Amino acid sequence: MIPLTPGQIFHIYNRANGKENLFANEGNYHFFLDKIALHLPPVCKIYAWCLMPNHFHLLAKIKDEPELQLLESFKLFKSSPEKFVSKQFSNLFSSYTQAFNKQQNRHGSLFSPNFKRKLVTGRQQFINTLRYIHCNPVHHGFVTNLDDWKFSSFHSYMSNQATKIERDTVLRLFGNMEEFINCHSMKPDINEFLEME
Repeated sequence: MIPLTPGQIFHIYNRANGKENLFANEGNYHFFLDKIALHLPPVCKIYAWCLMPNHFHLLAKIKDEPELQLLESFKLFKSSPEKFVSKQFSNLFSSYTQAFNKQQNRHGSLFSPNFKRKLVTGRQQFINTLRYIHCNPVHHGFVTNLDDWKFSSFHSYMSNQATKIERDTVLRLFGNMEEFINCHSMKPDINEFLEME
């Protein structure tokens, strides 16, 4: 398993155990986003996300080690930055699972063990990954247009409202909003999705 190294960008994803869903109703999606907002901003910058019924995707940059060392929680943790960052993700999954289990009257783990991550290097891989994440609901047949899926950071890019997504950084990488939209309007090649999965 690749460690979540400070300063590196990762495509992070996971799914529910077996054939279960991670989200049983719309409130679950919002609650998971609240948990992301609580646990992840101290340790990473988020560029993209998408929540699907039985899995999720994130594109995030782990903060540099000096930034992590300023956190009181890191000082108390007394371990490596990589383990600290992993612990933050574990706390996210654990706290969501506990609440979901209570609501749904279920027991046991909800997420597949050992959440997945792929190191993202280079501009083109970053763009491809971000596009893949936003296009996931279309790829899986939940909607035919990106706009129609509520639980994706694509809407944050299409809006001028304040967001915790690193929108300005990403749009600078694309060059401008027009290029961002053009990139997302191209029908993804199925091979592109197979490479990502």
